[in-house]
Amino acid sequence: MASVTSLSDSVHQRLAAALSAALPQAGSADPLLRRSDRADFQANGILALAKKEKANPRELATQVVSGVESGELIKDVEVSGPGFLNITLTDRAITANLAARYADDSGRLGVPHTEQPGTTVIDYAQPNVAKEMHVGHLRSAVIGDAVVKLLEFTGENVVRRHHIGDWGTQFGMLIQYLEEHPHELDHKADEVSGEEAMSNLDRLYKAARKLFDADEEFKTRARRRVVDLQAGDPRTLAMWQKFVDESKIYFFSVFEKLDMEIRDADIVGESGYNDMLAETCRLLEESGVAVRSEGALCVFFDDIKGPDGNPVPLIVQKSDGGYGYAATDLSAIRDRVFNLKADSIIYVVDARQSLHFKMVFETARKAGWLGDDVKAHQLAFGTVLGKDGKPFKTREGETVRLVDLLDEAIDRASAVVREKAQDLSEEEIAERGTQVGVGAVKYADLSTSANRDYKFDLDQMVSLNGDTSVYLQYAYARIQSILRKAGASRPAAHPELELHEAERALGLHADSFAATVAEAATEYAPHKLAAYLYQLASLYTTFYDKCPVLKAETQEQIENRLFLCDVTARTLHRGMDLLGIRTPERL
Repeated sequence: MASVTSLSDSVHQRLAAALSAALPQAGSADPLLRRSDRADFQANGILALAKKEKANPRELATQVVSGVESGELIKDVEVSGPGFLNITLTDRAITANLAARYADDSGRLGVPHTEQPGTTVIDYAQPNVAKEMHVGHLRSAVIGDAVVKLLEFTGENVVRRHHIGDWGTQFGMLIQYLEEHPHELDHKADEVSGEEAMSNLDRLYKAARKLFDADEEFKTRARRRVVDLQAGDPRTLAMWQKFVDESKIYFFSVFEKLDMEIRDADIVGESGYNDMLAETCRLLEESGVAVRSEGALCVFFDDIKGPDGNPVPLIVQKSDGGYGYAATDLSAIRDRVFNLKADSIIYVVDARQSLHFKMVFETARKAGWLGDDVKAHQLAFGTVLGKDGKPFKTREGETVRLVDLLDEAIDRASAVVREKAQDLSEEEIAERGTQVGVGAVKYADLSTSANRDYKFDLDQMVSLNGDTSVYLQYAYARIQSILRKAGASRPAAHPELELHEAERALGLHADSFAATVAEAATEYAPHKLAAYLYQLASLYTTFYDKCPVLKAETQEQIENRLFLCDVTARTLHRGMDLLGIRTPERL
């Protein structure tokens, strides 16, 4: 189905045409249309335009009003104050436009695809091999997944990349230990769960570290093993692969619990760029972008200096010949621009790495790998805090394991579902509890602007009141209950009916779904979609309180209100899906 022009776009077009007719010398003019509590919309653009053209704003506003046709779309346009326009739409237009969205059987609700889709590579959900995922891994995964869904929904070609930590000196230690203790991981990968696999690796890592610190001869052998790994020794690589495979079992189990799809082909870790590192350094040095300083290959910047006033370089290659994160990240940029043909590269990475990425991006631009036609953007996120406002830790001061955090959320949510459940089996309560608990964690993260810190408060997250996913899920389930109880009455739009104030507010907000999705995708801002959905659920609650649905006065009104219910439900369902959150039919 073709996309549906929103009511605001239709009004905008009418006002822009009237403005151009009133001031032809000004060319195309933006009426600056916004939703308003004084009318359905308010246009504020006339004041600035009148000032620019040395015209009387109120006289210009009156002239524009005379050029705006009322009728099917616009009921009334009123000049207010020094030259604002207050616009009221017809009830017919609100219902008819929603009916057009409702008729879209693709599930897109009339939301258009972007006119000029590009290719975006998004780097997110980057756990480390042989290490358990903790609360610090939550935001990159959840925010990244939502941005992927938003971009794909708008029609963008999205390439997912999970830049896992699978290379470095600790692997020499682990591989050498396993070589000398071959039965430590003596099991088949498909015989253990993800958590068991990581528990085995964690145990192995601790044993290897203990020996590494206590035995100088083992330490020497472990360091030689790092050289073997970097040189591509087949036996060493095979053992390294075993660690990676064990870790992936665990990664997939955690991401499955987070209700996220992670595909093996999208996991391209630090090791994936190993063959490019030497060439990356050569290109940087030959072009003069990087220079040797005390044996290391460095890139210096005019505007980046340390507290002592001396330049802080980006070290691409260490003085001992080893490669750091910068070499890997720059090689990844080369791959993403020249092989994957990216127009945009997004890095969903902790804000504390902002300086590193600023230096990497500037280096890539100096080298000509990032041109004007390619955008590189760090979608920096803040820290997850405890209720005390400090970084979230266990009582023992340890970093909170992500699996434990999710399990507790599911337990809390299951208790809420059990309290409300009337006809759900234990199996259904467990399923809903998982959907509600994981959704609560995701929504708390996504409803906060990514660059802000937020407090992790499970009691608030699983509350039925306030800005929580449970509130939205409950609104959706309530609508499904009404639709089930409707009997022979089916949702049907009746544009000829007058609307209650609460119906108008709900309808106008539902109509702005497409614009919100476009804004959230363009700005990589899932929190804007979350805010929209919360307001939608709040407006539905007001509508539900003030407008009887199944006990409305006429059959046409029953059908129209069922139609408003169903439009709201479909919008909630689609919007929550774009955030990666389930909407159970019953709660």
